[in-house]
Amino acid sequence: MTISVAVSGASGYAGGEVLRLLASHPDVSIGAITAHSNAGTRLGDLAPNLYSLAERILVDTTVENLSGHDVVFLALPHGTSAAIAAQLSADTLVIDAGADHRLEDSAAWEKFYGSEHAGTWPYGLPELPGHRERIRGAKRIAVPGCYPTSSLLALMPGFAANALLPDDVVIVAASGTSGAGKAAKVNLIGAEVMGSMSPYGVGGGHRHTPEIQQGLSNASGLDVKVSFTPTLAPMSRGILTTATAKVSADIAALDDPEAALRELWTKAYQDEPFVRVLPKGQWPSTKSVQASNYAALQIAYDANVNRVIVCCAIDNLTKGTAGGAVQSMNIALGLPETTGLTLQGVAP
Repeated sequence: MTISVAVSGASGYAGGEVLRLLASHPDVSIGAITAHSNAGTRLGDLAPNLYSLAERILVDTTVENLSGHDVVFLALPHGTSAAIAAQLSADTLVIDAGADHRLEDSAAWEKFYGSEHAGTWPYGLPELPGHRERIRGAKRIAVPGCYPTSSLLALMPGFAANALLPDDVVIVAASGTSGAGKAAKVNLIGAEVMGSMSPYGVGGGHRHTPEIQQGLSNASGLDVKVSFTPTLAPMSRGILTTATAKVSADIAALDDPEAALRELWTKAYQDEPFVRVLPKGQWPSTKSVQASNYAALQIAYDANVNRVIVCCAIDNLTKGTAGGAVQSMNIALGLPETTGLTLQGVAP
């Protein structure tokens, strides 16, 4: 069976990455490719890397153009997906790569996004406990944010096993500039970014903070509080997250806490096709996962402060967005989960 797919926001980085993956998916036929201000433009003029789709003309992002497909990917700015999704058929699998349907707490949505909450959809991070079952057969899926993807993969095993304490979680993550989208911004031009790093959203103000807290709290059954600081790195794509939390008294009292923690993480991910706990002594790098749907993790234990430190590298556009979306589509439709996603990272 061939699955007809429409992709909105195709002139942006996230929508373009969805198309890159779908172009090699053996079970997919790509239908409408839509944009807003770039409607009427040849796709190859905006995304010259998409050779097989280069002659396609972008059409306007309307319900009419998106309707009639088996699957619709919405790669739109936050606050714009919900109105379109509400008008699409209930029989259509709609996968929202934006933020509109990720949060469970309407008050948190209104605080961080400043508009009315559109509701909550099944969360498209199948590696979280119980989420693969919620995605299977679903007709509406919310793709996680890129920072939450790396942060939740980094710390979930410890919280799911009640091996970590919920009140002192600190996460610092460095992202490539593509995470800010394709729209021109002075602070993202080459002269500003090259040879420099800078923080933003400091002091609990980043919109992904409640999403990270939500995922860890659901995994542990506790009210997890997170201090999250994102930084901008001089690279086009990739995220390197360093996440730390205090370990429980039971773990700290063991003869070898690090070995116990490593066993927890290894067991949690031993059957996951896209998560790799690296051999001891090998540390994740963004280059090793670039353009792939893989996440690379390493665990250490700081006995001086009884904290676990987990480093996680992902590609923010692939595993952090489009890869997670296609992975969720595969699960929802009953396809092999890895279909179209087996690309390895690139080097150098």
